[in-house]
Amino acid sequence: MESFTAQQASALTGCTAHQLRYWDTKNLVVPSIQGSGGRPGRRRLYSFRDLVALRVVKSLLDNGMSVQRVRRAWDYLRRTASMDEHLASVRLVTDGQTIFRVAQNEDELLDALRDGQLAFFVAINEITKSVEEDVTKFELDRDRFLDMLRRVEDDVKSEAEAANG
Repeated sequence: MESFTAQQASALTGCTAHQLRYWDTKNLVVPSIQGSGGRPGRRRLYSFRDLVALRVVKSLLDNGMSVQRVRRAWDYLRRTASMDEHLASVRLVTDGQTIFRVAQNEDELLDALRDGQLAFFVAINEITKSVEEDVTKFELDRDRFLDMLRRVEDDVKSEAEAANG
């Protein structure tokens, strides 16, 4: 399973390092591969699914939801989502006060907070696609950088051998 450090998760999701730490300590979005366990200096490692969760939470907060409401809705989503349902198929609707989950048959809205009105969608599938694209770019950039380092290392070794031999 691929993992992402907190620094990489921050870069890929637009969340600040402070947000990641805060959401981890408040059990809003906890790194699923390796958490800090409240210990300073322990590296947090996030999965791809965690990156999607971070972007969803950030999107809800950016659209006026309080952390408490987002936590309640996220807990509801985790409790009610079936194991065979992929996160990318989930759609959320919010008006800044409450969060609704669009049922799979799209005929009903499930009120995650028990009150409120419909206003706009947070399409998790679009966020998932965006995270996939950013991760792909990140991996390509990382691979190019590592290739460049290998070439530099080979050049330095060749120059050292030429100088010694």
